[in-house]
Amino acid sequence: MAADQYQNDDERIQDKLKQKTWNEIRTNDSWAIFKIMSEFVNGYEAMGRIGPCVSIFGSARTKPEDKYYLLAEKIAYKISKAGYGVITGGGPGIMEAGNKGAHFGGGTSVGLNIELPFEQHFNPYIDRDKNLNFDYFFVRKVMFVKYSQGFVVMPGGFGTLDEMFEAITLIQTKKIAKFPIILVGREFWTGLLDWIQSVIIDQFKNASPEDMNLFKIVDTEDEVVEALDNFYKKYNLSPNF
Repeated sequence: MAADQYQNDDERIQDKLKQKTWNEIRTNDSWAIFKIMSEFVNGYEAMGRIGPCVSIFGSARTKPEDKYYLLAEKIAYKISKAGYGVITGGGPGIMEAGNKGAHFGGGTSVGLNIELPFEQHFNPYIDRDKNLNFDYFFVRKVMFVKYSQGFVVMPGGFGTLDEMFEAITLIQTKKIAKFPIILVGREFWTGLLDWIQSVIIDQFKNASPEDMNLFKIVDTEDEVVEALDNFYKKYNLSPNF
């Protein structure tokens, strides 16, 4: 059964639990592999032409008058002026602010959108030829990570936390290079970071103390640009754009 044919969660659960025939496996599960492959191929081809950028993560629910929307717009504008391209999830809220700042900063503005039943729609500030759409979250996340030179994480919900911890985990396990992860907004992030330090690290020993150095927390757009520039100066690199 296709995802858009489910009427409710009960139907979705029942479909997952039932024993499938070999024909159903071949026509549904096996052929899904080709859809996944096509998303990877299209994503690689499109992003390979664009080149690496800085990803900005944050809530789709943030309103244009919110201080973090305005801050994300300023950050993206300054990032663009410094020569970096910007990738967002392509939707409203913080994502729109990121694309808007990049657009008015004259930089590359990329949107990696996802089909969702609510919240998500393309914002109008993405470059016309850099507007990609995905059905699968995991394919989309690969594009974020593979083509990002840094990660700016604004306040957000479960999706933002998922993207942030994905980047941290890949760096911690040395699956990707140690690109900067910059958390913006001490008032938002301090409680979570205190819990990570006191519970995950100090009490349960489920992470190492040095893992707290995998990310940096800031409050202003100038601090974000400084962190990115310091990283590139350290490795004698330059932005791609």
